[in-house]
Amino acid sequence: MELKPNSTQASIQGPADWFTGRVRIDPLFAAVEPSCCSGASVSFEPGARSAWHTHPLGQVLIVTAGCGYVQSWGGPVRRIRPGDVVRCPPGEKHWHGAAPGTAMTHIAIQEALDGKAVDWLEKVSDEQYRQGEQAD
Repeated sequence: MELKPNSTQASIQGPADWFTGRVRIDPLFAAVEPSCCSGASVSFEPGARSAWHTHPLGQVLIVTAGCGYVQSWGGPVRRIRPGDVVRCPPGEKHWHGAAPGTAMTHIAIQEALDGKAVDWLEKVSDEQYRQGEQAD
């Protein structure tokens, strides 16, 4: 058994190539062979969001605070709140982030395939993001 005390891993700022707005990533656990699963707590300031991206083996998001949006390519923007669990299947193009007026934090869990857990794509446009204002 391994115990990693809270705050023993440094927070990092979400890279501008992958995110719009201010995002903090707090690593929770890294993949340890033979596992390929890792997890992080990701905090988005109001209006901040990821770029479009995919995961070769999928991703699970567990919303822990605030209010945010998720969208799969070609689908509607959906509102997410604490306690919501979002499962993104392998290869599904999607994005997630905070609503305009509130921050949002989620735990992100994903598996790596051949050492790669995510493929980053283009940024979410302001027009795409604003579709969330009509989300339920």
